[in-house]
Amino acid sequence: MNIFANNRCLALHSLLFAALFLAGGIARADDADKPLNVFVASPTLPPDLKRVLVLPLAYGQSAGDMSSGCQTLDPVLRATLVKTGKFEVVATDPETLRSCTGQLGWTGEEALPQNFFDSLKRIYGCDAVLFCELTAFRPNAPLAIGWRLKLAEVKTGKILWATDEIFDAGNKNVAREAEQFEKAQQPRHNFFYGAYSFLAWCVDTPTRSALDDQWNILHSPRYFGEFSVEKLVKTLPAR
Repeated sequence: MNIFANNRCLALHSLLFAALFLAGGIARADDADKPLNVFVASPTLPPDLKRVLVLPLAYGQSAGDMSSGCQTLDPVLRATLVKTGKFEVVATDPETLRSCTGQLGWTGEEALPQNFFDSLKRIYGCDAVLFCELTAFRPNAPLAIGWRLKLAEVKTGKILWATDEIFDAGNKNVAREAEQFEKAQQPRHNFFYGAYSFLAWCVDTPTRSALDDQWNILHSPRYFGEFSVEKLVKTLPAR
C-alpha cells in the first residue's frame, strides 16, 4: 500500500483503515487475548530497516488530560519499543521536529509536506518513521488509554504496520488481562515494591494508599500504559 502518491503526501487514517477493513486486513478478535485493529503488510520487516525515528506522542484533540497523558506515556512507548530489539529506536524532540517539518508534532493523519521523509532521513538517517497518537486517556479508575500507531517506510511511504486500539479497564476482560500482566511482572517489581511497602508503614493512611496505587495496574496510568502498548508492540512484524 503506497500512501505517498506522486506528491509524497501521506493521507493515513480514514483511507487506510477503511481499505484494510474491506480487504480483510484488520485482525478482529473475540477475546481479550488479541488486540483489535492491527494491520501488518508483511510477516517480516524489510531487511534494510535498521533505524526507526519515533515521533513524539501527539494527540488530535485539546480536551481533558491528553497533554499530561502524552507526557506520562511517551517514555513508556519508547522503552517498550527498545525492548523488542527489532530496530534501533531514535527519538526527536518537538522543537527539532518543528525546525525540519514545520510542526511540533504529527499524529499521522495530516497531509505531510512533500519533503517530510527526506528531511527526517537527512537529519536522523532513519529507515522508517513511527507516528504515535494518543487517542484516549482517562487517568482515573476505570483507566482508559487509546493508541494509534503507524510505521511508515521512508523510501517508499509504505505502511508496514498500523494499529488503532483503546484499552478500557472498565471492560472486565481487559481488566483481568491487565492483572495477569501485573502478576507476570511481579519479579521485576518485587524489590521496589518491598521498599515502598516498608516506607508505607512509616507514613499516614492516605499516603500509603497513594503508594499502593502506583503498584496497582488498574490505578496507575503509567503501568496500565505499559501493559497496553506492550500488547500492541508484540504484533510488529518479525525481524
